[in-house]
Amino acid sequence: MIEEAGADRAEALAALHAAAFDDPWDAPALRALLTASGVIALAAVDGFILVRVVVDEAEILTLAVSPAARRRGLGRRLVEAGAGQAAVHGALSLFLEVAADNAAALALYKAAGFDPVGRRSGYYPRTSGPAADALVLKRPLNPPA
Repeated sequence: MIEEAGADRAEALAALHAAAFDDPWDAPALRALLTASGVIALAAVDGFILVRVVVDEAEILTLAVSPAARRRGLGRRLVEAGAGQAAVHGALSLFLEVAADNAAALALYKAAGFDPVGRRSGYYPRTSGPAADALVLKRPLNPPA
């Protein structure tokens, strides 16, 4: 079940983020986002998504799924739920940044209708080796009739 998450879930979301990423966001950083204007937080037991809506554009700030729960469709359900809420809040486009070497995430986002629109060289630092480029992806929401 996916539901809205508030600042009271910051600690639990930080634990999920730490399980999912090498450079995780801590509870205070997540709490600040969870209370920020325009941020939508949706969570399930094993994952969450943060989306920020500004005027008619939205951005996925983070999508975290516990490694034990991957490849079961939760990431896709979170993306679709986040896209739906962004559209409800008036967004016409949904953007995100993903490491160019993250094949699993790229496959997820391609299947969810995202297309590349830009590249940021050396965006993601790596502890072993050179920084990875970020691909900027975009998905239309509420397409005109």
